[in-house]
Amino acid sequence: MADTEFTPENVIVVGFADDKTAFEALTTLKELDSQGQVKVVEAAVVTRSDDGQVHVKDQVGDDALVGTASGGLIGLVVGILGGPLGVLIGGASGLLLGSLYDMADDDDTDSVLGEMSKTVQVGRNSLLAQVVEQSPEIIDAVMAGMSGTVVRRAKYEVTEEIAAAEEAQRKAKQEARKKLREERHKKHHDEVDAKVAELKAKLHPDREHATTGS
Repeated sequence: MADTEFTPENVIVVGFADDKTAFEALTTLKELDSQGQVKVVEAAVVTRSDDGQVHVKDQVGDDALVGTASGGLIGLVVGILGGPLGVLIGGASGLLLGSLYDMADDDDTDSVLGEMSKTVQVGRNSLLAQVVEQSPEIIDAVMAGMSGTVVRRAKYEVTEEIAAAEEAQRKAKQEARKKLREERHKKHHDEVDAKVAELKAKLHPDREHATTGS
């Protein structure tokens, strides 16, 4: 994805070589918040199961350090990344379809959620957080010291793509329902036509015999 101008309000996803480091990173992020170096709006350690679902780890020793990711932006991101659309844009299958927007509009556009989804790997712990930063260097330096790789995207980019993802899901459901209705309608007509033909054969057996030949 092309570099963009830094914005203070961001969503970050951090992947680690060691799963236990994710919990340490969550604690460190909370410490940075208490020191006033960054503001942590929401934060959680998440993992992806074999079926592609994304789960929030809710036990990290001190409950005060656990991000609940419920009801806020992080909760929405978790829901998208762990749902059917998350698999399509870069989930358990590793597929990346690219932007949810029209690729013809910008050939350099990639999916924000897709890149985040690739970071949340099957069986691995990742740190997912919504933060307000003075600069990217603070979090980047701390996470680098823990062998963490930071994927950072502006909050507005994430919210825009979540809206686009929800619209895409809504349209997909509408299309699926339309297809089912059409198939049921066709099946009904085929069954009616077959029933009418059967009744005609019973009511006019001589005519049916004449058409088939003797």
